[in-house]
Amino acid sequence: MSNNNTVFPISQLTDLQSSGAGYDILRYLGLPELLGTESNTLLYFLGRNLARKFEFNSMEDIVHLFEQLGWGYLEIVKEKKETIIFQLMSDAIVQRLKAPIDTEFRLEAGFLAEAYQRIDNSDCECTEEINSKLFLVQFTLHRV
Repeated sequence: MSNNNTVFPISQLTDLQSSGAGYDILRYLGLPELLGTESNTLLYFLGRNLARKFEFNSMEDIVHLFEQLGWGYLEIVKEKKETIIFQLMSDAIVQRLKAPIDTEFRLEAGFLAEAYQRIDNSDCECTEEINSKLFLVQFTLHRV
């Protein structure tokens, strides 16, 4: 059994590539049923916990990790003193939003909040908004 405090090197993610269909089934059908009514909250904190497993030195590391995990291309679209707005886009997001399943991006929001908090050394929270017309997800990160 591995140590829970072990940090997983981002460079080793290329060894874990797999098809996204199995991931989507677990993510959007299995986990919500397993987690019940608290699913959104638990997925957010699961994302935060997962981000603690990686070492981040820059925003580029976060962007790279999102791509490696198959979550999509993450980019900053607007930055203010206390708020940063990101967009997440990919073909996979388009497919998920077109699918007849409920999709959410709480896991990614929690992951982004924790990862950014670790490189910025400030407390962060993150919310997400799905734009179904443009097939993208907008994350608003708040430094608190």
